[in-house]
Amino acid sequence: MRTTRALVVSVAAVAALGLAAPAAIAWDGMGSSGGSGVASSGGDGGGMGHSGGNGFVDSASNIVALPSVIARGGQLTVTVDGCPRGGTATSPAFTAPVHLSPVHGTSGTSSGTATVSNSAAPGPHSITANCTGRSPLTRDAAFTVIGGVRGGLGGSSSTGATPTDMAIGSGLVAAAAIGGGLFWMRRRGEKRT
Repeated sequence: MRTTRALVVSVAAVAALGLAAPAAIAWDGMGSSGGSGVASSGGDGGGMGHSGGNGFVDSASNIVALPSVIARGGQLTVTVDGCPRGGTATSPAFTAPVHLSPVHGTSGTSSGTATVSNSAAPGPHSITANCTGRSPLTRDAAFTVIGGVRGGLGGSSSTGATPTDMAIGSGLVAAAAIGGGLFWMRRRGEKRT
């Protein structure tokens, strides 16, 4: 009886691990770029969008890309604060410059949708915002591109779950369901005697 319980717990743990592994691999390397994540503006040391000491913002103040982790060919939303009249956002990983449009109901925020190139290199990428009438702002490591996994079969590459991954995962889930059913049936039989 104790071995059956141990078997059911083991099968459930293996199934949980099998279901959680793809998510863990997708998040591998997050935050390891060493950057602080703070946007910076180039120029004479005004920093964070302020220039000189006059207190007026002459560049965008923040760039946010969501989702921050994306696969090649995916779309992400680029939002720029301190960009009231729109402009463009560029990145080496984008297929084309992104048109930023003012977001209604906000004070000085613009947004646009970017498509990540199918040939973008995996890893962190920067975004440069060029707002109308403002100085450009670059945010290093604004988003991370995840790419194919290099396998041991002559450098083959695949993205997403392969049929083999799906078969293994399905097998683990089926084994957990069968094990749980057998445990439940056995417990039901013990109560009758």
